[in-house]
Amino acid sequence: MPINIPDSLPATKVLKDENIFVMTKSIAFYQDIRPLKIAILNLMPKKIATEIHLLRLLSNTPLQVEIDLVKTKTYESKNTPPNHLKTFYKAFEDICHQKYDGMIISGAPVEHLEFEDVKYWDEIKNIMSWAAANVTSTLYICWAAQAGLFHHYGIRKHPLKKKLFGVYDHYVVDRKHSIIRGFDDLFPVPHSRYSEIKASDVEKNNDLNIISLSDKAGVYIIMSKNEKSIFITGHSEYDALALREEYFRDINNGVKTTIPENYFPDNDSSKTPIVRWRTYANLLFSNWLNYYVYQQTPYNLNE
Repeated sequence: MPINIPDSLPATKVLKDENIFVMTKSIAFYQDIRPLKIAILNLMPKKIATEIHLLRLLSNTPLQVEIDLVKTKTYESKNTPPNHLKTFYKAFEDICHQKYDGMIISGAPVEHLEFEDVKYWDEIKNIMSWAAANVTSTLYICWAAQAGLFHHYGIRKHPLKKKLFGVYDHYVVDRKHSIIRGFDDLFPVPHSRYSEIKASDVEKNNDLNIISLSDKAGVYIIMSKNEKSIFITGHSEYDALALREEYFRDINNGVKTTIPENYFPDNDSSKTPIVRWRTYANLLFSNWLNYYVYQQTPYNLNE
């Protein structure tokens, strides 16, 4: 079934070219059905690419999904055309009077900073607190997962000796949760980060469950006991070339970096990467939308 997005959003053409069922707002207006309302707080520098990554995965649902793209007011992106932000994005103050079925908060390239030193930290804290009261289920990705665990539970991130960069195998430690329904015993996930959440810190908190781990990448999926917050430390939403683009960007910027592990065939950066995580990314997002958003949210959001 379709994902409902603005007619002129750049992601619309990309998704249609991939044969993904996209319904523009002008057509969706005539369908007699309440769409799921999902807010996406996009903190990534290249916002258009992140839009495509997330909307591609949110399309796999039996209902219409209506998206509100949200940006921070306290920090203006330097890597996205201002006209794009003005046309397609809303500030938090524009949506804070509404309630949402679901919310996604993306990662951000600020891991080298303490949370309190991030320019928009106060705004992010306000949004996360608001989401806890006004959103049926919130999905936190990468840095946002670390930020959410710190804000809600006081769990701090820990710096890594070197960047965790590549595609790593993970396993499920708690199968009773629907978020990993359909997952194999071992499944790959891309990661790109300089810090980690320690499993031992999470295990001390009785309000959290660890759902999935990796021997190399550590904790992957953490869920609150009330199942309203899901924290994802990796980048399941990444497309085939996201790690490649990041690798060459770092090299071109003079950043000391290693080649992404388990990513390029024969560890050769001149070869095209082979995607091994797409199935599990689709499962993750469709499970979230179905079991934690659609089946939990009231028909009348004001309830």
